[in-house]
Amino acid sequence: MNLMKSLIPAAAIVALPQMGLAQEAAVEGEAALHTQYIFTTLLFLMGGFLVFFMAAGFAMLEGGLVRSKNVAMQMIKNVALFSIAAIMYWLIGFNLMYPGDGWSISGWLGPFFSTTVLDPVGVGADAAALDYASIGSDFFFQLVFVAATASIVSGAVAERIKLWPFLAFVVVLTGIMYPITGSWQWGGGWLSEAGFSDFAGSTVVHSVGGWAALAGAIILGPRIGKYNKDGKVHPIPGSNLALATLGTFILWLGWFGFNGGSQLAMGTVGDVSDVSRIFANTNMAAASGAIAALIMTQVLYKKPDLTMVLNGALAGLVSITAEPLAPTLFGALWIGAVGGVIVVFAVPMLDKFKIDDVVGAIPVHLFAGIWGTIAVIFYGEANLITQLTGIVAYGVFTFVGALILWTILKATVGIRVSEEDEINGLDMAELGMEAYPEFSKG
Repeated sequence: MNLMKSLIPAAAIVALPQMGLAQEAAVEGEAALHTQYIFTTLLFLMGGFLVFFMAAGFAMLEGGLVRSKNVAMQMIKNVALFSIAAIMYWLIGFNLMYPGDGWSISGWLGPFFSTTVLDPVGVGADAAALDYASIGSDFFFQLVFVAATASIVSGAVAERIKLWPFLAFVVVLTGIMYPITGSWQWGGGWLSEAGFSDFAGSTVVHSVGGWAALAGAIILGPRIGKYNKDGKVHPIPGSNLALATLGTFILWLGWFGFNGGSQLAMGTVGDVSDVSRIFANTNMAAASGAIAALIMTQVLYKKPDLTMVLNGALAGLVSITAEPLAPTLFGALWIGAVGGVIVVFAVPMLDKFKIDDVVGAIPVHLFAGIWGTIAVIFYGEANLITQLTGIVAYGVFTFVGALILWTILKATVGIRVSEEDEINGLDMAELGMEAYPEFSKG
């Protein structure tokens, strides 16, 4: 009995430090979980507002590359398309793109009519919910990508499309088409399972926007006076190249959020270091794309072309977006440079087919997007067949779907303004106001 009385306190003395260590480890583990949650949420929010600012970049780029009589139209399209994207992505898109275990058709189609629900107020009290990032930050970060896709279409079909049919197209693109294809890769769908790799969206975002824009440009036809019957091209200069240059720099800035935020984690030293690596590679690709276009236009046309240089920078950015982490700085340089060269040759190629792309969105986002997706094989773990499979899958679904939708809109409500309205300008014809009214009054 005396022995037991002695052993119990002794056991307690031995056990207490162990219990203390376990409690300390639990506290440290919870603190680490909180830290990861906080910093990843912060990454999404910072990346998200940088990508949101790209909406201003698209608006300024388009406003500078269209004629002054169509500038107000481009501004209202860009404000409206972002707003539509925000509503449609909440209403349908987010859960359609990220279905979790709620697939309607496994790996192919998520649930329809499932609205986004945010974390409850004070979610920090629920430790089980702290394994990733806040739903609000994730939703917002993914939303701004959707709006960027729609902005790509806006520039390509400028100066001859009606406002409301364009916005109707945006409703379907942002609410249904983009989320379905996005789920195939980023939602854990069939392409993700197959090993397709697209880090930040050379195909998922940019090529999708490019395919939709290509379909729209084909169905709409070229602007009046763009091409002669013999195929000769008549350049139609934009109204403000300074504004277009500003737009390009804004897009360049926003791309750091676009690619950097796609690391999707900032809770460790390794994650933060990788984000910095992505920033550096993203910047290098843009710079090399611009220089490549600068040199190529000097060689081909004996004078540099500013609009080509601007689009060269953007093509460099699109090219590196599929894999901005793995390449070295030299790798980012040559990948971006190829994108810049692609633009210089793709713009006149489209003109040969009489496909009128006002801002060069199709060469930048579609052609450079395809190149960037293929370039993953040089530094990532993907193989060429898988990458080509993804490119074709996204191309067929988006191009055919967009072609059908544009055709339906054309047959029902009409998508192109009258010849008189196009000549007078869409600002007055569609909006009854002008971006620069003092210049038209003489």
